Amino acid sequence: MSTQVLVAGAGPTGLTLGIDLARRGVAVRIVDKAAEFFVGSRGDGIQPRTLEVFDDLGVIGAVLAAGEDAPAMRIHLDGEFVGERRRAELRAPTAAVPYPNAWVLGQSQVEGILRERLGEFGVKVELSTAVTDFTQDEHGVTVSLAGPGGVETARADYLVGADGGASTVRRTLGIAFEGTTDEEFRMLIGDVRADTLDHSYGYWFARADAPMEGVALTPLPGDRLFQFIAPLAESEPTREVMQRVLDRYSGRTDITIGEPVWASAWRPNIRLAQRFRAGRVFLAGDAAHVHPPTGGQGMNTGVQDGYNLGWKLAAALDGRADVLDTYESERRAVAARVLGVSTDLLDRHKAGDEAALERDETTMQLDVSYRTGEETGRLVAGDRAPDSVLRRADGGSVRLFDLFRGPHATLLAFDAPVGETDAHTRAFSIVGPERAPVGEELAAVDGHAFAAYDATPGTRILVRPDGYLAWRRAG
Repeated sequence: MSTQVLVAGAGPTGLTLGIDLARRGVAVRIVDKAAEFFVGSRGDGIQPRTLEVFDDLGVIGAVLAAGEDAPAMRIHLDGEFVGERRRAELRAPTAAVPYPNAWVLGQSQVEGILRERLGEFGVKVELSTAVTDFTQDEHGVTVSLAGPGGVETARADYLVGADGGASTVRRTLGIAFEGTTDEEFRMLIGDVRADTLDHSYGYWFARADAPMEGVALTPLPGDRLFQFIAPLAESEPTREVMQRVLDRYSGRTDITIGEPVWASAWRPNIRLAQRFRAGRVFLAGDAAHVHPPTGGQGMNTGVQDGYNLGWKLAAALDGRADVLDTYESERRAVAARVLGVSTDLLDRHKAGDEAALERDETTMQLDVSYRTGEETGRLVAGDRAPDSVLRRADGGSVRLFDLFRGPHATLLAFDAPVGETDAHTRAFSIVGPERAPVGEELAAVDGHAFAAYDATPGTRILVRPDGYLAWRRAG
């Protein structure tokens, strides 16, 4: 089968896009210039909305099994333990929000889970294979690939650049990557062992006269590694440098760290591509926007780029190309907003604002909306579709997210017949809790679904394949 979508980059963005396309029967090919898969934590915070995406993609069980809640941090000032704190108190799941807390799992572990899911559709990432050039015409994109076997010319209907901040795809298109890089502020980040410390906790070591400047050691799930983050004054992120920094801020000599599994020197790089699309070529993830790590937004925003683009590319290949026009307008606006959130958190942290460590509701990305007009209301077209529990006629239960899962759109008819739908839509009739559901009907447990969707008898709502309302019509 000829390639319909060629994806450059096999990080979380490219893998999410690949899974979403493959499950829709799209012939997708994913290449990455790296010779080996990335090993390291890097973006280790998965936000609630991304967990919902992973639920839909069929990987939530593996992600939850491999990860854990963010741990309590044990605060030490001048070498003395002064207390514990959490960046956010854990919240209980609700009917509308089944995953209310950020989840900790290293990026390479996330990528491994996504690759395994992609493999279930018969798609494997091609390593050591780089996009070097491409041209496009009205029917497709011709791509030059440099791989293990030499130079190859590939043809695809669409090309997606998910190839990182130094994106070859973006540079070939000549799209400006507007923003700033702070050369004066540098951080050291890496994954190390520190066996003296209890791996059940995170640690913050700082001086009492500058409590917001110090070393953070956060436990990573799956082994004895901690993610190490600290200011970096020296040039190389070596074990020796990390040890000296830790000794200086902790005031202790009994904590010995091992050789880093992965380490990097980081500068705040805050950039947004001027465009996310040029004809049949698209940008997603870090190729389109790069974020400071504050708020844990980068990987999450990229995953949702891929999730937004996947169903739209599939629709275009099915003859509904007009939906592709919404990718840039929807996702670029979200990326700009998220960049503002993470930059503000970074500025507050640099200024010594302790509140910057607390949960910011905007980082959860549950409030992302694609509203297009001045319409107001509690839940309108463009908003995230909440979850809810429904009762089947046989007495069993089902979640709305279960109904949404898959490549289809979903029509919800409240106290109304579903009527006719197209081949891309599944429809369900939801009745109030006072009625026993009959046949294929579903009953709203405690009436929650009616309340969550602000629905009255006769209300009909179409939920897009990515879990946002396409339209609502009153009864």
